[in-house]
Amino acid sequence: MKVFRGLPNAAARAPCALAIGNFDGVHLGHQVLLSRLRDAATRLDLDAAVMTFEPHPRTYFAQLTGDLSKAPTRIANLRDNLDSLNLAGVDRVIVEHFNAHFASLSPQDFIQKVLVEGLHVKWLMVGEDFRYGAKRAGDIAMLIAAGKEYDFEVETLASVQDKGVRISSSAVRAAIAAGDFAEAKNLLGRSYRISGHVVHGQKLGRTLGFPTLNLRIAHHRPALQGIFIVQVHGLAEQPLAAVASLGVRPTVDDSGRVLLETHVFDYSGNAYGKVVQIEFLQKLRDEEKYIDLPTLTAAIERDAEQARAYFRNRANAAIAATDRI
Repeated sequence: MKVFRGLPNAAARAPCALAIGNFDGVHLGHQVLLSRLRDAATRLDLDAAVMTFEPHPRTYFAQLTGDLSKAPTRIANLRDNLDSLNLAGVDRVIVEHFNAHFASLSPQDFIQKVLVEGLHVKWLMVGEDFRYGAKRAGDIAMLIAAGKEYDFEVETLASVQDKGVRISSSAVRAAIAAGDFAEAKNLLGRSYRISGHVVHGQKLGRTLGFPTLNLRIAHHRPALQGIFIVQVHGLAEQPLAAVASLGVRPTVDDSGRVLLETHVFDYSGNAYGKVVQIEFLQKLRDEEKYIDLPTLTAAIERDAEQARAYFRNRANAAIAATDRI
C-alpha cells in the first residue's frame, strides 16, 4: 500500500476507485464500505484508494474557535488506521492535510482540482450524509451531476447497523470511554489496541520499582484515559500481561503531554525502538493526581496487584474449562 501526504504527483495519478472519510478506528461499518471499494476496483481494474484527513476536520474547526471540547476524541493513531486500511486491501491512501486552504475550497474546486485532476477518480464511494467544500455546501446530488460531466460513478453507502444500532466512530468512542472493551470489539471487529514505537521516558517508573514501556500519543484527546489491565503484543511469541496508564501524568508532569506507559509483569528485556501493540482488557480507574510520590507508588502497587489477580483468575478459568472437556 502506498501512502501519500497530500495529492500524489502527476506520475502517481493513475485512475482509481476512491472512498472518502475519516476512517477513525476503521470499524465494521468502514470495513463494509472498504469491501465495496475493493470489489469496484477489481471489477473496473483500478487501484482502490482512500482519502482521509489529518487533523480531523472537526478538530481543525475546534482549534480555530479555541474550543477543543468540540473536537472528537481520537480512537486510533494514524499508524493503526493505515494498518487497518492495508488489511482491507486498499492500494493507496491519500492523507490530506486539512487546513485553511483545503477548508476554503468550493464544492466545484473540490470536484475538479481534487477528484478529477488530482486523483483521476473513476468510481467514488461516500457515506449518504457526505458533505464537502467550504461551509459544507457540496452534496451528493452535485457529485452525481459532476460524475456525469467528468465520467466517474458515484455510489453512497447507508449507515451499517448491528441489531438495529448504527455502527459508527461515535459509538466506538463511547464504548472505549466507558471501558466497555467487549462492545468496542463488537463494533471494531477486533480487540481495541494502540501501537507504537517504544521510546525513552524520564525513567521515573524504574525509580519507583515499576519500569514502563513508553508510547507517545500524538493527538491530545485520545478516546480513553485512565489505568488499565492490558496485554502487550510484539515482545514475545505470546502476549504479555501488563498494567498501563494512559493520560497526562498529573502527579509528575504539568506539560499536558499524553503518554501511554505500560508496566509488563516479569519482563526485563530491552524494548526500546520496538513496535508493540497494547491491547486493552479492562479499566481499573481514572487517572488521579497524588500529593507525593509515595502515595503515587502505593496506588501503582494496588493497580498492579489488581491486574495480576485478573490474569491469575483468567488462567484458572482456562484450566477449569480445559478440565471440563
